[in-house]
Amino acid sequence: MASRAPASSGRLLLSFRKWYYNAAGFNKIGGPDVKEALRRLPEPVYNDRMFRVKRALDLTMKQAILPKHLWTKYEEDVNYLEPYLKEVIRERKEKEAWQKK
Repeated sequence: MASRAPASSGRLLLSFRKWYYNAAGFNKIGGPDVKEALRRLPEPVYNDRMFRVKRALDLTMKQAILPKHLWTKYEEDVNYLEPYLKEVIRERKEKEAWQKK
């Protein structure tokens, strides 16, 4: 008969997973302003962003480099999130100013 691990080891593993998830910090990148700006992105722009993120993760897992002909050139790079982020920050500051009054 195979020996069974104690039930507490499952809870221990789950608590370790939760601790690592919170300690890693990748889920906190950008804060609430960036999250709101991402939520406001038009669907095609958001889909393009998710494609780039997934491609980067895939290449990282494969320990590969993106072929040079697929690199984004500096002249072609677009700060697609910046206008939405500025709007979110402006709205947040305006809301804070109203709440002070």
